[in-house]
Amino acid sequence: QVQLVESGGGLVQAGDSLRVSCAASGPTFSRYFVGWFRQAPGKEREFVAAIIWSGGTTYYADSVKGRFTISRDNAKNTVILQMNSLKPEDTAVYYCAAKEPRGSIYNAYDYDYWGQGTQVTVSS
Repeated sequence: QVQLVESGGGLVQAGDSLRVSCAASGPTFSRYFVGWFRQAPGKEREFVAAIIWSGGTTYYADSVKGRFTISRDNAKNTVILQMNSLKPEDTAVYYCAAKEPRGSIYNAYDYDYWGQGTQVTVSS
């Protein structure tokens, strides 16, 4: 059983940077896909970014491509989402999720494990 804990959210101004982290306990991420999703009030949960732990291939939503970077820290069993040039529309609760290597990497319903979420608020 994988347990995920996010940290690093907060309140920033437009144009600022913020880093959110996802630490895993239990089995290592070594065979998993790990993704970040976000959900704003009244909206569906949407894909942000993902990484295939083995090999490090990354995927991004068009809305964050060029601004956000997902990476992994093998030693700490942690996935990091570095968010630069933040915009007010990036405001949401950000969730870390992990899944077995099957199904769509973009679909939240295919993920098996979820963290509790961390709030990111970007003021204009």
